[in-house]
Amino acid sequence: MNPYVLTTLLSSLGLGTTLTFASSHWLLAWMGLEINTLAIIPLMTQHHHPRAVEATTKYFLTQATAAAMILFASTTNAWISGEWYMTSMSNPIATAMILAALALKIGLAPMHFWMPEVLQGLDLSTGLILATWQKLAPLALIIQTAPAFHPLLLTTLGLMSALVGGWGGLNQTQLRKVLAYSSIAHMGWMIIVLQHAPQLTLLTLLTYILMTSAAFLTLKLSYATKISTLATTWSKSPLLTATTLLVLLSLGGLPPLTGFMPKWLILQEMVKQDLPLTATVMALTALISLYFYLGLCYTMTLTISPNTITSTTPWRTQTNQASTPLALSTVLALGLLPITPTIMM
Repeated sequence: MNPYVLTTLLSSLGLGTTLTFASSHWLLAWMGLEINTLAIIPLMTQHHHPRAVEATTKYFLTQATAAAMILFASTTNAWISGEWYMTSMSNPIATAMILAALALKIGLAPMHFWMPEVLQGLDLSTGLILATWQKLAPLALIIQTAPAFHPLLLTTLGLMSALVGGWGGLNQTQLRKVLAYSSIAHMGWMIIVLQHAPQLTLLTLLTYILMTSAAFLTLKLSYATKISTLATTWSKSPLLTATTLLVLLSLGGLPPLTGFMPKWLILQEMVKQDLPLTATVMALTALISLYFYLGLCYTMTLTISPNTITSTTPWRTQTNQASTPLALSTVLALGLLPITPTIMM
């Protein structure tokens, strides 16, 4: 893609998100979301592959539907209350519609069906933008309007997303779909704790972005899109295989790694709020997710693929991809657990 065009599109992505962050008025927030959607569409179709075009069409339709719902709900609210501000959401129907639209934007269950399909049709770098950057603006709106939402609605969305994210990933053979379901599950964790401790939602978002970036960049470096191709990576780059194993376990939320921190703090918060049943269900859904991460780890480190020479370094072309972002995100995705006390302060 032409570097000038790419620069324009990426800066528009940044502009759309920043506009939504900075707005307290529904029209301005809606405009930011629209700029965001329109800026990523050319990035999604840059390879002119039928799958990419199909994914882009699905993405555009869902995002346009959500944007129209936001516009309709905020207009309804303004019509009834005379206020366009996010803080003055007084009408329950408009509030529920806004939550449904924003859930559709970030792919919360039961509005998650587009997410795996769209991510499967994209290349890994655009997939990374979709799974991380595109979640920021709608989540910022959800956090700003959270006090107006019904607590039961948020809890239901969170539990369903964590369950669907775990359940859906079990039967997948495509890595991008696995990462999409992982994303849905993490969104569920963010939403479940939103009404009790919004700062934990932000912490979960940050750790999710670090771990997902590490996972996507690793797959991009090894050109892997199917689970079966992971079986050949251990002989090509043993060190990368070892770190990928740890990143996947971090995504699953195992103790000495970064991914354990948000889950631990969320469960602790929910027990504090006297919700032991919800906390138990969330912990069990994390177990389902952990199962498919362990499946990936098993394929990557403990299986020998029948179609490869098992010498330590088979002949391969030298990669020209930048490895600094990968190294940085991997280190952060593995080693941030010791700073938990600082964060809790």
